[in-house]
Amino acid sequence: MPEEMQDQPQKFDVHRKLDLVRRRHLQFLIPLLLGWLLVWSASWIIAPRYKSTTTILVQEPAVPGDVVNIGSDMSRRLESITEQMMSRTRLLSIIQKLHLYEAGPRTPNPDAQVAQMRKDINIDLVRDPGTNRIDSFKVSYTAASPAIAQQVTSELTGLFIHYNQQQLQHESQNTTTFMEKQLEDARAALAQQEARVRQFQTAHQGELPSQQQSNIQILNGLQAQLQQEEDALNTAKQQRVYLQSLIQQYRAARPAETKTTDGPGAELGGLNAQLQKMKADLADLRGRYTDQHPAVINLKSAIAQTQKQRDDLAAQLKGNPAAGPGGLGADQGAVLLQLQSQQQANQIEIANREQEVKTLKARIDEYQARLNAAPAAEQQLAELTRGYEQSQANYNDLLKKKNDSALATSMEQMQEHERFSVLDPASLPVKPDFPKRIQFCAIGFLLGIALGAITVGVLEFLDDRLHNDQEIEDLLPVAVLAEIPEILRPADEQRQKQRIALGWVVAALTFVIILAGSALSYLHA
Repeated sequence: MPEEMQDQPQKFDVHRKLDLVRRRHLQFLIPLLLGWLLVWSASWIIAPRYKSTTTILVQEPAVPGDVVNIGSDMSRRLESITEQMMSRTRLLSIIQKLHLYEAGPRTPNPDAQVAQMRKDINIDLVRDPGTNRIDSFKVSYTAASPAIAQQVTSELTGLFIHYNQQQLQHESQNTTTFMEKQLEDARAALAQQEARVRQFQTAHQGELPSQQQSNIQILNGLQAQLQQEEDALNTAKQQRVYLQSLIQQYRAARPAETKTTDGPGAELGGLNAQLQKMKADLADLRGRYTDQHPAVINLKSAIAQTQKQRDDLAAQLKGNPAAGPGGLGADQGAVLLQLQSQQQANQIEIANREQEVKTLKARIDEYQARLNAAPAAEQQLAELTRGYEQSQANYNDLLKKKNDSALATSMEQMQEHERFSVLDPASLPVKPDFPKRIQFCAIGFLLGIALGAITVGVLEFLDDRLHNDQEIEDLLPVAVLAEIPEILRPADEQRQKQRIALGWVVAALTFVIILAGSALSYLHA
């Protein structure tokens, strides 16, 4: 039966819990008050630390985005600037300037001072929620004195702005110097490519792609002239055959005993006919060529020589009028002389035509060779031109970047302290950042509750007494038929009332002390 009663799950008994509070309230309230007083006192014993904070705004540069030559991420820039600021030399200079960490009985060594100062400095980045871009950051310093905290924070703010401006100018100047070096190299490469193109064009004059169309036109003209000259040459050869046959016929018609005597008069007639023919050919050549053409020059020279011979012969005939053809009739002699002069002119024409055909063929071969060499020259020139154009594009790009870099450098120098600007100056803290006494009050209250609960639990666990009739009924194996009420003496009743009053007094005193201490901590927080 008792085992069955013990195995049954116990229900929450309000009366038993109230009886526990009545019996153990002092054991709970006293640890609660002691725990809270311990933590609360510690918040007043610990030396206060004051934190001064400044907010630095990261502004967009006034220089356009395509001109600024500083492309590093702001977080990396801040890391670089922070490393410069956190250097041992820089921190020691601030420590010595403001006489930091010298208030204690024993001044720490410089390395310990630097390590402590690095712990006291805090940098927080503030990002734009929409773009996740750093738009500002906060610099704070914690010290035992509000004035020292403000001074050190101001020093750190000035260093941030100074190092940022210095780094911007340094990077901009380095970029400009680098661009100038690259520009000089690009200029030298461009000049070298230009010299190669010019040398190639000089060496392949007449074979260049730009001259191909003119070469084709000239070749077509030369081929047409060659065809005309060949046609004229064939006509002249046919005329030569015809004249030879006529002359043979006239000579065959003469009597066997008659002999034609070709005198100066016949020769003069031939020279006159030859001069007329040569002048006609000269007029034809002038219609197609200039006076500097070799065929025109040669024909002019031949005409001059023939004219001189004709003038000499005319002078001779003038001095000897009896000279003339004999053995033929006057008409036949004149015709024969004319045919002979035409034959001589025809021979000269054939020679000139053959020379002209030879010259034209040589020129046609020359232009044909140019056209045949044009594809190879075009490919080589295309490669040289491609290299030249690449060098030109590279040079123009570097020139633009160099000018942009120089402009950015000038604007950075004119716009000093614009990339970083102080949004909130270093504040003078009026309340300590540590310890936070309100938080200590809350922590002490929770600690006191835990100590009280532990104390009550331990005492209740060690107490094996029975405190009410219900506990007795739970232990009995049989039901209780009747109860004898507790008979209290007046002294016991008085003692019980005093105990209850003491409990209320202790509870009230505990909460009054906690509330007063919390109010005091709040006012001096």
